[in-house]
Amino acid sequence: MLQIRSAKTSDVPVISKVALPLVESRVLLGKELVEAYGAIQEFIVAEKDDKVVGFGALHVMWEDLAEVRTLVVDEGSKRQGIGRALLAELEQRAEDLGIKRVFCLTFEKEFFGANGYQVISDVPVDPETYAELVRSHDDGVAEFLDLARVKQNTLGNSRMLKHL
Repeated sequence: MLQIRSAKTSDVPVISKVALPLVESRVLLGKELVEAYGAIQEFIVAEKDDKVVGFGALHVMWEDLAEVRTLVVDEGSKRQGIGRALLAELEQRAEDLGIKRVFCLTFEKEFFGANGYQVISDVPVDPETYAELVRSHDDGVAEFLDLARVKQNTLGNSRMLKHL
């Protein structure tokens, strides 16, 4: 039976292991363990038979905007609805926080499109919000803003947005 729960610090090594094939193939950017521990409260995990088979994170970017980050399902557990279940939980958490829009930067355009996300080419925030967001040192925020300094991280990815 599949269980979705908040990640614990003890999950970090497993999260890193599940992500490793995607990091090695350059689908995901690698994170240092210290970064993963520091952001653990943003992560959820999917467990099946007491084994972590997937994970994802929700990062709040602004008052009404969050990003789905690193949504990953273990290679041997794909096509079982785990990714959809993780995404639904992240979106519910976003709604619970008062978030109205969720962003992702992804190669999995078909998956996110089937879940209500649409490709965007602009930055869907007003100029005042843009001016505040551009001050962030977070690469995810820079990717959302489509800033030149992160272009090497975003090649081939689609910027997608869903209104909750």
